[in-house]
Amino acid sequence: MKSFVYHVPTKVYFGEGQLCHLGEELKQCGKKVLLSYGGGSIKKSGLYDLLLEEMKKANLEVFELAGIEPNPRIESVREGARLCKQHDIDVVLAVGGGSTIDAAKFIAAGACTDDDPWDFFVAGAPIDKALPLITVLTLSATGSEMDSCGVISNMETNDKLARYSDHVFPKVSFLDPTLTYTVNEYQTACGSADILSHIFEVYFNMNKDLYMLDTVMEGLMRTVIKYAPIALREPENYEARANLMWASSWAINGFINGGKQQAWSCHPMEHVLSAYYDITHGLGLAILTPRWMKYCLDETRVSKFYQFGVNVFGIDASLEPLEVAERAIEELSTFFFRTLGLKSRLSEVGIDDTHFEQMSQKACKGGVLAGFKPLGKEDIKKIFERCL
Repeated sequence: MKSFVYHVPTKVYFGEGQLCHLGEELKQCGKKVLLSYGGGSIKKSGLYDLLLEEMKKANLEVFELAGIEPNPRIESVREGARLCKQHDIDVVLAVGGGSTIDAAKFIAAGACTDDDPWDFFVAGAPIDKALPLITVLTLSATGSEMDSCGVISNMETNDKLARYSDHVFPKVSFLDPTLTYTVNEYQTACGSADILSHIFEVYFNMNKDLYMLDTVMEGLMRTVIKYAPIALREPENYEARANLMWASSWAINGFINGGKQQAWSCHPMEHVLSAYYDITHGLGLAILTPRWMKYCLDETRVSKFYQFGVNVFGIDASLEPLEVAERAIEELSTFFFRTLGLKSRLSEVGIDDTHFEQMSQKACKGGVLAGFKPLGKEDIKKIFERCL
């Protein structure tokens, strides 16, 4: 069991009606705001008008960057940074899901440097400071509203890369579950798969750590498994949306990590999948995860799958560990592909093995992906092939 440091400086307003504090929080950061958002759903829902009203009350000057894409592109980051410099922006306001927030993180950082923002990802350009970032979350999935990481895509080079920096932690995040009522079934399902995957990346680890943290992770998993189907059936069920929203933040804000250290596995594989095919992140994770689990299952790691099966899915603890492990993976597959209704194979979304060689090489960066089970290029390629 290793020592660790836990630090999350984000102030969270959780619950319905908290946007009345938006103006006062923005005003503490300055007078000029860059409002960034995605494809316009915030206008259809009425959220856009509400935000403008709150900012008008605070006498703030608002500039806009609309159209941030799912799997956000480096071009949007560059444009946002340019606007910040042109208009001497004081604070970035990101309204949307993880894609909008991830882009806003590096817009905020890009505004404070002459470096090309893509150099943050490929050249190790330093992030020494960033404009303050405030977020309004509209989709429970990535947890970007409460962490120091963002993922940006460059479709010209087929790269989807992550970067961490304490400077891009959101200063304040508004988490109102009612703002997720209009999220459709597909995005709710994909978001739920993403939340679970964030937990799996830490939970499936043979390093001994705090028992308490394993129980927290198991509780978070059970929460998603319980409430995601309810949110699909009853999109305006506040309890379901609130539980998913808070679970998404705590799945990836570093709390569950404790002293465990290892590379993530499914996310690097999914990132190259998205970089080549622009697939929805949560869907890619759902397709990959059960196959990755089956590939990792062996005598050395069966105990973790046994723990997962017994404590998360309630499988009979008296059964042989291997049987429990196999049943647990099947239970997860059933949850993803039947309960949530997600596609179960890459071929169902038009993906073949054309790029598997290059994708496998990129996922492990030509070496070994040192996760729960170390995976080289050929291992990753076999997992992709099992997903067809």
